[in-house]
Amino acid sequence: MSETPPAEPTSRVRDGGRLKAYAAVAGVALAIGIIGGLVGGLLVRQSPSTRASLDATMCPAARVANTVLPSVVTIGVTAASGSSNGSGVIVDRSGYILTNDHVISPGANGGTLTVLFSSGQQAEATLVGRATALDLAVIKVSQDDSLPYVTLGDSGRLVVGQPVVTLGAPLGLASTVTSGIVSALSREIRLPADQDSTALLTGAIQTDASINPGNSGGALVDCRGELIGINTAIATVPNESGVAGGGNVGIGFAIPVDLAVAVSDQIIKTGTFTAPFVGLLTAPISASTAEAFDVAGGLYVTSVVPGGPADKAGLKVGDVILSVAGRAATTPEALFEAVLPRQVGDEVTVQIGRNGDRESATLTLAAQPTS
Repeated sequence: MSETPPAEPTSRVRDGGRLKAYAAVAGVALAIGIIGGLVGGLLVRQSPSTRASLDATMCPAARVANTVLPSVVTIGVTAASGSSNGSGVIVDRSGYILTNDHVISPGANGGTLTVLFSSGQQAEATLVGRATALDLAVIKVSQDDSLPYVTLGDSGRLVVGQPVVTLGAPLGLASTVTSGIVSALSREIRLPADQDSTALLTGAIQTDASINPGNSGGALVDCRGELIGINTAIATVPNESGVAGGGNVGIGFAIPVDLAVAVSDQIIKTGTFTAPFVGLLTAPISASTAEAFDVAGGLYVTSVVPGGPADKAGLKVGDVILSVAGRAATTPEALFEAVLPRQVGDEVTVQIGRNGDRESATLTLAAQPTS
């Protein structure tokens, strides 16, 4: 899984600023910004590469736009700190709308959320719940169960080079449509989030489709008009003063729909999102211990919850966690980030060091205890 540098919000903020973070990528200084605050197929089984080839010759962007635009909305946020706009996607006929957390965060406490439909109609929305650590949120409008909603796709079947279409409200321009391709998959992006926290885009889809501030929370769809991602961040080239330009340079990122829907389903059911339960506490290992295992770092298991996933997997106090799901466990946050996008019941492979040897264990994630 390749790693990409920290990211910044790029909501369309009319009053007030947003955090910016910078990093070097392939020798070019980039600022990655959050971008909110803003056809029919063959009835045969096709390999991902075959599907991509067909999409390349059968990608009717006009037809996709006509199908998908009614389910894409512009979200206006008014708060004491100012106003901003972003985008959202209607995910069911009863009025639930999936968007980025950074789009609605300015109005999450006492602000006003307004939804503009592609028809030109407006409605006030209420906040259902947030997953700030994953930069996702769900809002709802009161309707008569007749809203057009997007068809969900499968982000697990995407291939690099596959054509895609984006829909949203860049710079407040509602119902904007652009097209491009999937440029890369499985990007790891860290974004400034609410209250000086950090959000994680895990397994993010990279695209060259033109997306700009205000596109956040909007739809990334395939050529069948099926939702495959939630547009969230872009990379921009800072000027000589180090200030990000804020416009599109052909590098954008979207949260995969498989993750976004898993999170939104939990929010819709419970009003909150809670990461799966692992059942252990850890602390970073010393440099000498890391050297002994020939790793950059690791996590020393300080406590194991009896009967929890870690206990059932055979982990013990004194074990050293070297990697989780193939990712090096160099910091306590690494364990959290590895399980954050996963669901209860998922299995996660953990490599541990014990008595000088390396072993593997399989954790089955559980729901957080209620008491």
